[in-house]
Amino acid sequence: MVKLINLDRETIKINNKKRIIKLIYKKGELTKQEISKELNISIPTTINNVNELIKEGIVEEAGVADSTGGRKPVIVKFIPNARFSFGVEIKPNYVRVILMNLHSQIQYDKCFEMNCLEQFDKVLYKVKEEINIVIEKMNIPREKILGIGFSLPGTVNEEKMLLELAPNLKVKNISFKEFEDSISIPVYIENEANASAYAELNLGIDKEIKNLAYISITEGIGVGVVVGGNLYKGKNKRAGEFGHMTIIANGIQCNCGKKGCWEMYSSEKALLNNYNEKSRNKINSLDEFFILLDSKEKTAIKVWEEYINYLCIGIQNMILILDPNYIVIGGKISSYGEGLLKAVKDRVFVENSFYTKEDNEIILSNLKSDASIKGAALLTYDKLFFLGNKII
Repeated sequence: MVKLINLDRETIKINNKKRIIKLIYKKGELTKQEISKELNISIPTTINNVNELIKEGIVEEAGVADSTGGRKPVIVKFIPNARFSFGVEIKPNYVRVILMNLHSQIQYDKCFEMNCLEQFDKVLYKVKEEINIVIEKMNIPREKILGIGFSLPGTVNEEKMLLELAPNLKVKNISFKEFEDSISIPVYIENEANASAYAELNLGIDKEIKNLAYISITEGIGVGVVVGGNLYKGKNKRAGEFGHMTIIANGIQCNCGKKGCWEMYSSEKALLNNYNEKSRNKINSLDEFFILLDSKEKTAIKVWEEYINYLCIGIQNMILILDPNYIVIGGKISSYGEGLLKAVKDRVFVENSFYTKEDNEIILSNLKSDASIKGAALLTYDKLFFLGNKII
């Protein structure tokens, strides 16, 4: 039996309004008649909703369209700077804060070095201070701020606003509720890999996506899983912690307490550590490593081959478990481009009987190092665009 849902008039009105916002957002500009026709909403209802959106500063009238006869229809245009959101990315050694408009364009971007392993309350105080400076400096009314989204490297319970466990930050049970109360702006928190997958889903690949796995390679490894167009988090909101999947029994000790975790062999940190252990030259960044690799330095080549081998073991396991349409590799390492992609594809798709290159496509993130922080900022679009489980 089909279950009928009784929607009250106010809910229908809100949904119509959000549908109109989404349509104008996607198209850029439309006439009221075009909106009415495309959404199958009556002209009077369309006009009323558009007039409300004009008053709220979300859209504006932008001239008239051509007409074959009668009054020329008025064009309605979306205003990207009608609202803003903050994205905050917290890593062990730095904090990054961005201000983003409704077209996901970064309006302000600041990264400051900070030891985030000590006194986490100082980190949040610095974030609050920076956000207040930006609001004042750019003269943005607080009512135009949709919210603040945090990208965090660990297990997150967004409903309780709790960072439950972050081994790489060496913290657990950090509440963001007090921060929200102190700044008087809605706060959203999410695991960095999930935030990255969310951004990739909405801003990245130009194809229709239903299932993907986003591999976030930073100082650790996390995986954001998208199933049926929605983020999959699991019963306890811990899905995607593939970085702590064992790939070497009794291997290298991990911060999580286990040994042989994938991220101990395939993270950015693991790559640099392995090189420094094998070479007299000491390097501190991926840029330095790839310069050595491009110059065909022997140690760099050996370390790279080991790295690709371990990375691909994890990817092969992911494909067997998830069978996604796309595996998206993200993080700064994705900037190595085709060199990384070819090495991974050559290794992942050999010597197996279960999948081919045509079955599961491996690609690099278009968003590169902006994925998680833009994804965090996107979380704040909830009230403006939200209709289902997927924004825009």
